[in-house]
Amino acid sequence: MLHKPLYNITPFTVLDYPEHLAAIFWFSKCNMRCVYCYNKDIVFGNGEISEEKAIDFLQSRVGLLEAVVLSGGEATLYKDLIAFCKKIKQLKFKIKLDTNGLNPKLVQELVKNKLIDYVALDYKAPKEKYYVITKDQHFDSFSMTLNFLIQEQFPFEVRTTVHRDLLRVEEINRIIKDLIKRGYRNTYYLQPFVFTEDTIGRMKEEKNSFDTSLLSGELEVVWRV
Repeated sequence: MLHKPLYNITPFTVLDYPEHLAAIFWFSKCNMRCVYCYNKDIVFGNGEISEEKAIDFLQSRVGLLEAVVLSGGEATLYKDLIAFCKKIKQLKFKIKLDTNGLNPKLVQELVKNKLIDYVALDYKAPKEKYYVITKDQHFDSFSMTLNFLIQEQFPFEVRTTVHRDLLRVEEINRIIKDLIKRGYRNTYYLQPFVFTEDTIGRMKEEKNSFDTSLLSGELEVVWRV
């Protein structure tokens, strides 16, 4: 029986992996239930595309694309991710992993075996607000992943989705202070919440303002629209 871990494939992107032409593999399922998430079909849906079909797709893109982005959902839930990454690497593609960081052991294994080249790590909220936004209580697992990537000096970025009614400037500054304390010195990316009618938490349109001039200057902060 073929594994079908992927919900969909985006065949081409110039935005999701900095300075690389890439495809995106969207993994089904997630271990978070972020209230502002609009990818309900991916989070709750089943995979539609097999690993074998995904590799066939990449073989047809050798020499045309440089990289693959593993996104979702949450790619680290896929039990055969190590073997899958090895197959991708055999085709000489770079791999970027988008992750919520809840599987630090797997991230460590991917890094130490040189099976990924870049990570985008979602820092969902300060610890005291983490469950409110993600409906998950494993902040410590995320914290382990963050510390590991910093200690390894691995190429990665930290990013946060900002729903202005959920995260205030003070809370973003608290994240910045925590990142500085841990030794993170890369760019910190903020992503604005995009309103849709069908988010997991049935979120309404934002009402609060967000004064970017009050953001801490300790890190370079970039809004990614």
